[in-house]
Amino acid sequence: MAHAHTNSSDLPHVTVRGYLIGFVLAVVLTVGSFWAATSGAFKGESALVALAVLAAVQVIVHVVFFLHVNSSKGQRWHALSFAYTILMSLVIIVGTVWVMHNVHMLMMAR
Repeated sequence: MAHAHTNSSDLPHVTVRGYLIGFVLAVVLTVGSFWAATSGAFKGESALVALAVLAAVQVIVHVVFFLHVNSSKGQRWHALSFAYTILMSLVIIVGTVWVMHNVHMLMMAR
């Protein structure tokens, strides 16, 4: 039986330091999101934009530091499938909001 040869450079480099950095960044982003939502520092659409940006950065931190998806050769398919998932999610979310907005505008015209 042939054994598959794995190159150690293709495996993610996992360290306690990396996990601690990811944990601290995740906590800071969570506290920042909580502060942005509860402090009243942002009003209206700017609050939504601030929360969306913090959420996007939070996702990137989790993917890089905890899921260990990076740009190495062994991770390209993981990164590509993750990018495709994000793209399709955005298409569904933006499309849904667009349709709901148009339906609302057409219903208010009467």
